[in-house]
Amino acid sequence: MVNMRSQLQRLNLGLILTMFLANLASVATAQNLFAPVAYVNDAAITNYELQQRILLLEILRTPGNIEKQAMERLIDERLQLQAAARARITLSGSDIDAGVEEFASRNNQTGPQFLAGIAQQGIAPENFRDFVLASLSWRQLIRARFNNKANISDAEIDRAIRLQGTQGSARVLISEIFLPTNTPENEKITLELAPQIARLTTIAEFSDAARRFSAGPSRDRGGVVPSWVPIDNLPPNVRSVLLTMKPGQVTDPIEITNALALFQLRAIQETTAPASTATQLDYAAYYISGGHSAAALAQATKLRAQVDTCDDLYGTAKNQPAEVLDRLKLPLADIPTDVALELAKLDAGEVSTALTRANGETLVFLMLCERDRAPNIEPSRDDVRRTLSNRRLSGLADAYLDELRANAHIRKP
Repeated sequence: MVNMRSQLQRLNLGLILTMFLANLASVATAQNLFAPVAYVNDAAITNYELQQRILLLEILRTPGNIEKQAMERLIDERLQLQAAARARITLSGSDIDAGVEEFASRNNQTGPQFLAGIAQQGIAPENFRDFVLASLSWRQLIRARFNNKANISDAEIDRAIRLQGTQGSARVLISEIFLPTNTPENEKITLELAPQIARLTTIAEFSDAARRFSAGPSRDRGGVVPSWVPIDNLPPNVRSVLLTMKPGQVTDPIEITNALALFQLRAIQETTAPASTATQLDYAAYYISGGHSAAALAQATKLRAQVDTCDDLYGTAKNQPAEVLDRLKLPLADIPTDVALELAKLDAGEVSTALTRANGETLVFLMLCERDRAPNIEPSRDDVRRTLSNRRLSGLADAYLDELRANAHIRKP
């Protein structure tokens, strides 16, 4: 009996000790969760905020190094909120509710539905509202600070309409660099390299970077696309950027399959031909094993001599697995960006062998079958003015944020 009581006492002490240690571990975890991971002018960013933002970026399927982006965005938001506070910009709860509604509407949801959905995935609604607060405060600050510098002249509107409307179109000379993201190691290098290339300002520098770093077949030409490309052939996200650039400037990195793409505008030329936008592209992709090996390229060259139209590829693919040939007719906006960029360089019946799939193991024999076009509807002058003004404000905002970063005291413990 005494022995049993002694055993029970030891058991109780063991349970008490286990609970005590578990409680200590819980407290330590909580303290670590709310520990600062960075300071921006003495304003702390906690580990909890960082983890919440990483989770949000994952839900939004943000490409690239999510942890790095989460930290950079939180730092930017601290700077934006501090600048807004100095300008005495304040927002009400109803302002933030409207911002949440605006964001949720992009996913065809109401604000409460969106907040409930992300809450189920671990994101506290108040953290998302903080994100909205920073965005709206910055927007108000930029408008207040730079609105008088975003005035658009009639001459600028006329030129934009000539380039985008029915009065005419444009064609561009571009150079290209493709940086691989097909492995974790390549992605890490690319994410460090791409912003440096985006800051290049001369054609010689971009050409040198293409020869050294590009994974595209144009690297031997210094990334040069030799022919003029009609601006309307390009994917919308590339077209809209190039129209705002000057020769020598480089785009921000654009995500494509297994790579980031950067383009330098070498020249832009207005044309008198009526502008028209491709409503749909009819194209074929025939897949050849071997990637860019000599044998695969030789097979592609032989195939090119045998086919004149996309329909001819059906005979080539006869008695082969169905997946060896794709024949698609899609709106330009729905075509993968790397495919759309290659098709932009082609006329009907022409072929590109620049692309690969299966991590470089499969060569894509890409042929444009037909480009269905519809005349552009001329935008109103007010719409053009608003678009140009927003682009100008965006550039001024980026420059101001760079200035805030340069003057800030940012440290990580």
